[in-house]
Amino acid sequence: MSLGDLYEAAVEGFHSHRVLAGKIALISLAVWVFYAALMFAAVARMSPDYFVLRRPASATWRARHPLVRGLGHVVKNVVGLLLFATGVAMLALPGPGLLTLVVALSLLDFPGKRRFVLRIVRERHVHRSINWIRRRANQPPLVLPDDPG
Repeated sequence: MSLGDLYEAAVEGFHSHRVLAGKIALISLAVWVFYAALMFAAVARMSPDYFVLRRPASATWRARHPLVRGLGHVVKNVVGLLLFATGVAMLALPGPGLLTLVVALSLLDFPGKRRFVLRIVRERHVHRSINWIRRRANQPPLVLPDDPG
């Protein structure tokens, strides 16, 4: 079966199942809008000096009860893994793949994380995108350290 045959079969399928195709399109649009809002909120809420500070502020969830801290750690890493998979998929599909990877990697805990995330954030188009979102949210621009890692 050639690529043209697959295309024809897909078009025929959409024509014969218009209601289902419409529902899928609406669900896709709703997921995209939700995801865009989630990424906007994550980037806007990020502390402008997130990459400059070597340690998180003492007021973060890490200073709370050990059970809350442990649960927060698990939830944060699970969400990070889901976002990471989404970001990798968006490298080939429409969507802000690199920005999603930055948010995902900032949630995950692994050795060398800071150096790796900084390398991505230092990419001009990623840094520009982050600061564009932050400007729209009336937040100061993201500050990066002078040293490469």
